[in-house]
Amino acid sequence: MVAAENGALAGAKVGGMADVIRDLPPALAGVDLCVDVIMPSYGFLTSPTAQALGEFEVAFGGRSERVKLVVIPHPRVDGAKIYLLEHGLWQSTSGKIYSQGSAERPFADDATKFALLCASVAKALVTGLIPMPQVLHLHDWHAGCLAMLRAFAPEYSALKTIGCVFSIHNLALQGIRPLSQDASSLAAWFPDLFAALSDGQRQLIVDPRYPHCINPMRMGIVLSDRVHLVSPSYAKEVLLPSDVAAGFFGGEGLEQDLRRKAAEAKVIGILNGCNYSDLNPHLSSNLSSSSPKGQPATPPLQHIQLDEFKTLLTTIEAALVEWQGTQTQVSGVDMIAFARTQAHWRHALAGEVPTFLLTSVGRLTDQKVLILRQQLPSGCSVLETLLTQLQQAQPQALFILLGSGDAEIAKFFQSLAAKYANFLFLQGYHELLSECLYQYGDLFLMPSSFEPCGISQMLAMRAGQPCLVHGVGGLKDTVHDGIDGFVFNGNGLIEQGEGFLSRLKEAIDCFNSENWSKIRMNARAKRFDWSQIAQLYQQQLYDNL
Repeated sequence: MVAAENGALAGAKVGGMADVIRDLPPALAGVDLCVDVIMPSYGFLTSPTAQALGEFEVAFGGRSERVKLVVIPHPRVDGAKIYLLEHGLWQSTSGKIYSQGSAERPFADDATKFALLCASVAKALVTGLIPMPQVLHLHDWHAGCLAMLRAFAPEYSALKTIGCVFSIHNLALQGIRPLSQDASSLAAWFPDLFAALSDGQRQLIVDPRYPHCINPMRMGIVLSDRVHLVSPSYAKEVLLPSDVAAGFFGGEGLEQDLRRKAAEAKVIGILNGCNYSDLNPHLSSNLSSSSPKGQPATPPLQHIQLDEFKTLLTTIEAALVEWQGTQTQVSGVDMIAFARTQAHWRHALAGEVPTFLLTSVGRLTDQKVLILRQQLPSGCSVLETLLTQLQQAQPQALFILLGSGDAEIAKFFQSLAAKYANFLFLQGYHELLSECLYQYGDLFLMPSSFEPCGISQMLAMRAGQPCLVHGVGGLKDTVHDGIDGFVFNGNGLIEQGEGFLSRLKEAIDCFNSENWSKIRMNARAKRFDWSQIAQLYQQQLYDNL
């Protein structure tokens, strides 16, 4: 597997793809498939126990670049390996995987370093430095150029003898760059290949909307043997053109390529999975002590208790302090969060807990929160309307949102956090805090405009927290309205926002009823088990390539 992220290594996770790359190799080992992973070291992933395999030359950027290859045993799979590539280009953003780039040259730095990744993997395979696998599995646009090199570069033609699978985790990010006349372009990366491309080959890799640009995501779709989407519903949605005005996000300009591939039965939707062996047994004092040895304790199906609320507040404070470790001054958003947390401590010390706890964990992107920011005919945003209505229906309710990402979105949340005492916005990522929110919340909100699969709703359901989700993509495949959660829909952003608020009101009205208890039990009982999903990978993606 070739990927940009890998949750099996500390510091190598940014998004949900890292969870998949972490969890798939152990699951596939259960069906007798040994999966090695290769990725950049980014200058900080190589451990002292890594074994150096040597250095090799890669033709890139019109010159010969020297790349170092090291290997470490896979921490979760006996016999499997994680290969790490080392080069200065992958250390362009110290301590981080991705570069922010600029509005004028989006993806420029990242596209260059992932083009080098693809060339390095190809060279390591054809020279035998890494054993040739039976299947090459590429993940997202970062690995798209490898499908092109396999198809068109004569020096890497040996890769055509093995099957190639391309997984799409998020079609909205495609890594588009110019064909030429830029330092981050196909002509700059692979000048000989660029000069040798036929018109027909060039037509297969340029972006359909911008013919002067290449599209690495499209390379993976068109030039791989099979294309995998991370949920069955998303695999159908991407065959239709996006209609932003109607609030629908589909093929994002690549729907025609995907439809052609689907006509050959080569587009396959398989849902991601979730681990059920790593629930944190220390989060709650009420966890069952009767679980079999080695099995996770079962979380309670009840409203947050006072000791749990204190644990949550303590964890919030710890996260806020941790986030200040790299800052030279305290940010306004953290000051607001700290002040709100102190107020909640006063309630806790008086023996009071929120009567209804709404939670949300995720990246601050339009994909995740566009509906919350949508302005309604009243002149207020969906989120502000939610907070106002919550104040009236449940005066002691609380909404906690944990996330980081887009700065403008963060400012929007910060302004509402300062205005509404029932909204606690925590800008950042913190593993233990996210676990607390999954564990202790009453209702998890995930109103994504589109969702290829989604992991947060699975984690919330695993902890027995029902979810309110938009009926799209993987959310549609995992949450069933009125059975194990709540689902809203709508044609257009305003209708979606109104549908979200309406279904939320119905969920709050249902709270504390017998039906709510059934929904919570059903949510916790749902299983999206990797062991079963691994069998689908074997049968539908890898067999008969």
